Amino acid sequence: MIHPVILCGGSGTRLWPLSRKDYPKQFTRILGDETLFQSSLRRFTGKDFAAPVLMAHADFRFLAAEQAAGLGIAEAALLLEPEARNTAPAILSAALYLEARGAGAEVMIVAPSDHVIRDTDAFLAAVGAGAEAAAAGKLVTFGITPDRAETGYGYLEMTDAPAPGIVQPVRRFVEKPDAATAAGMLEAGTYLWNAGIFMFRADTLIAAFEAHAPAMLPPARAALAEARPDLGFLRLDAGAYADMPEDSIDYAIMEKAADVVAVPVSCGWSDLGAWDAVWREMGPDAAGVSLSGEVTQIGCRDALLRSEEDGPRVVGVNLDGIAVVAMRDAVLVADKSDLQAVKAAVTALKAEGAPEAETLPRTYRPWGWYETLALADRFQVKQIMVPPGKKLSLQSHHHRAEHWIVVKGTATVTIDDEVKLVTENESVYIPLGAIHRLENPGKVNLHLIEVQTGAYLGEDDIVRYEDIYNRA
Repeated sequence: MIHPVILCGGSGTRLWPLSRKDYPKQFTRILGDETLFQSSLRRFTGKDFAAPVLMAHADFRFLAAEQAAGLGIAEAALLLEPEARNTAPAILSAALYLEARGAGAEVMIVAPSDHVIRDTDAFLAAVGAGAEAAAAGKLVTFGITPDRAETGYGYLEMTDAPAPGIVQPVRRFVEKPDAATAAGMLEAGTYLWNAGIFMFRADTLIAAFEAHAPAMLPPARAALAEARPDLGFLRLDAGAYADMPEDSIDYAIMEKAADVVAVPVSCGWSDLGAWDAVWREMGPDAAGVSLSGEVTQIGCRDALLRSEEDGPRVVGVNLDGIAVVAMRDAVLVADKSDLQAVKAAVTALKAEGAPEAETLPRTYRPWGWYETLALADRFQVKQIMVPPGKKLSLQSHHHRAEHWIVVKGTATVTIDDEVKLVTENESVYIPLGAIHRLENPGKVNLHLIEVQTGAYLGEDDIVRYEDIYNRA
């Protein structure tokens, strides 16, 4: 059996405004009905694969669990990283976890959760070839046969001209090149794009860390040994995890080890690293225009026009080489040839203190979501959605009172010692200081409008008495 390890980290800032720190691209629906994370999980299901190990930041634990459950994957192990330390600590932690469960001599495949692979059959054939090499003690990576002189990817230089599906030694890893270097590598025919997907036996990888990055092993072992269960998750120890050097698996191991091989593959792969990659994957028309959402275009060429959910209608007239991505609270307009610079724009927004840099207008919680509809001095109006069976914590507020109006579904409302059922077009008042809770006992999503009044309306004015999600 092959053990999939799915890396759920990464902020995807180059896909702003759709991807943000509080809801990164792997959990969004960029192409099709499934999120990138769900598509990655589905890729590694079947008789050849064990239940996946998900490496996720603690902030996204419920999101990852719910999206996995949405695919019927209930046996996933979800390891929580206390903080982002790059890929080497995450992958080593997964290998130690498998070793501790008696799977140290078995093959693991490590893949990001935010990549696109169009030809799953070709990819799985390459996985089969890589599994044989990994079982024999090799450190395996996957190289994508390039079809253009791409400057947004790292490369693998092979010892010989690569042949699809044939495992070959890697001569060296190459950083993202400039345009001239990329063109030369494409012409040489001995280079592959570095897909950032790896295979090895867990014990082989641990031995490689002992040889090439020994300082990472003691804190990694301690982080696992001191890990504590939290609902259905396993929280790695924060103190020990922070002691691990922050490094990528490429730098820590793959570029130093001797037994590194690659499987060349053509499988319609993309890391969706920027909006130009999304434009390409959307399938531009004959004029080079890709459209999504409420969009109208007249005479545009080589353009990307997207209006995301709840975004405004986008109208493009005679645009050439322009990307427009519109959301309710922010709009990106950029030259399509310079979309890698979106990351710099996000940095500038953060420096200005703009909330749009990192947060969406809709805030997701383990129990559902809320969004602010109006905010002024001493009052705030929110829409709240709670799925069936979910409930908020039992809580109170020091500075605000609340009025709830149910507009869809049915709510069970607790106010101090009273529990009542509130249905559509009914409302309830929660006085300042009252201990209260909201729950959805029905079969459809509960939507309500919350009107807050008081001197302070911040989200930190919550005293929790009981919470099924174990939030502090």
